Amino acid sequence: MKQFFLALVFLATLSLNAQDRVNYSQVSQDLLQNIMDKKSYNKQVEILANSTLEDLTSQLKTDNQKIAFWVNVYNSFIQISLTENPKEYEDRGAYFKKPRVKIAGETLSFDEIEHDILRRSRVKLSWGYLRKYFRPKYERKLRVKNIDWRIHFALNCGAKSCPPVAKFTPEDLDKEFDFMTTEYLKEQTTYNKETRTAKSVSLFSWFRADFGGLCGARQILADYKITPKKPKKLKFGDYDWTLSLGNFRKIPK
Repeated sequence: MKQFFLALVFLATLSLNAQDRVNYSQVSQDLLQNIMDKKSYNKQVEILANSTLEDLTSQLKTDNQKIAFWVNVYNSFIQISLTENPKEYEDRGAYFKKPRVKIAGETLSFDEIEHDILRRSRVKLSWGYLRKYFRPKYERKLRVKNIDWRIHFALNCGAKSCPPVAKFTPEDLDKEFDFMTTEYLKEQTTYNKETRTAKSVSLFSWFRADFGGLCGARQILADYKITPKKPKKLKFGDYDWTLSLGNFRKIPK
């Protein structure tokens, strides 16, 4: 009888622990959805602030899990921080470097989330060709194994030329990223059939190594049917850094 009672207590404890366990992927989605719906997001911000490195590494194991989580977090805190203090955007260099996202026992900047975690420790101003070495433990644990170039068409830095903000899930990330990539490039690209010259977003130039160089960028335009053929030349339009918040896009199911 005593053993039966102990077994019941053990099972009840397991059940409680399972109920209490935070799903961090869902938290990132709820955070962004609440921002989109103009609802309170304080609960999700607090959960992330109290998370530990162990918490996140135990759940974010695949690149899709990491990417969906971090893109949602990045886009959410851009909206939060610039809504609270839009004047910060006047000095963008300082804005992106400032530690502000409390998570996993650290306080991260937007640059750290983008270039250290999502771009696997790449130097920001190197076209993506230079890598940082001897990185801290949290970064090595949380960063992706492989860079997915489509993050550049999913991250929203608050500017008018940025891709719209959408909510991403690890289960459907490929489909969601392809949709956002296609829609954004359609809006940002023009093509001259006679000269086979495409004019597209400056992101292709700034992070060219992520795309496989400019040749890879031209191939992407053809593969995603943005241009009828692979362009012979690729030019870049001016990036509009005018502050623009609340630019949300819903991804069709």
